[in-house]
Amino acid sequence: MSPHESTYVGTELELFREARNWKRYWSRHIAPFASGRLLEVGAGIGANSPYLASPRVTQFVRLEPDPRFSTALAESAAHVRQLGIAVDDRVGTVADLDATERFDAILYIDVLEHIEDDRRELAEAAAHLASNGHLIVLAPAFQWLYSPFDRAVGHYRRYTTSMLAALTPPSVEMISGSYLDGLGALLSLGNRLLLRDSTAGAAQIRFWDRAVVPVATLTDIFTRRILGRSVVCVWRAAHRS
Repeated sequence: MSPHESTYVGTELELFREARNWKRYWSRHIAPFASGRLLEVGAGIGANSPYLASPRVTQFVRLEPDPRFSTALAESAAHVRQLGIAVDDRVGTVADLDATERFDAILYIDVLEHIEDDRRELAEAAAHLASNGHLIVLAPAFQWLYSPFDRAVGHYRRYTTSMLAALTPPSVEMISGSYLDGLGALLSLGNRLLLRDSTAGAAQIRFWDRAVVPVATLTDIFTRRILGRSVVCVWRAAHRS
């Protein structure tokens, strides 16, 4: 069967590539669940790979439906391999996986909002989880923050924890759900600092990553992560005998 290919719409992959503080922040929250054999769905240009790779990871499979990103993915694999992790890059989607393949963690990092049938997508992904494996989603939060920028880059929607809980496949249970970057959410709502019109500039992203995110990592603790620009949820598969 030929892989499911598609052309990515948007420019945020390059814009957010250098958002190092942000990537360190969200990756700390999913690190306890990202071990063993990893599958990243919609790996893009591989900008998340250094933040997902760790000595606890044994293999890293990266799925990306846009073949234009294959060169960038190959270049980003070097850091992962330095940790002794086998990297397997593929063009395609979850639908292209062999039915027998299983993973200890499957990750959607700012990807699910690009998929129209998100319920079916999560159900297909859950079928590829190993016993006690984890399904992890990081996505834009709160529909009231939906902006022309979301529309321009192909986002169908933004999420809440309850929206994601409602998509829970029968074979898994949600074990955590919270929000990250509450300060960024307030700024985005108040003056469209990041999401003004249909574009976001590099200078805006740098300001947010360097000035806002470090403060948000502290304020999120005091607000118990009940508000955020992003939502992160984790599901766990049942034990398979």
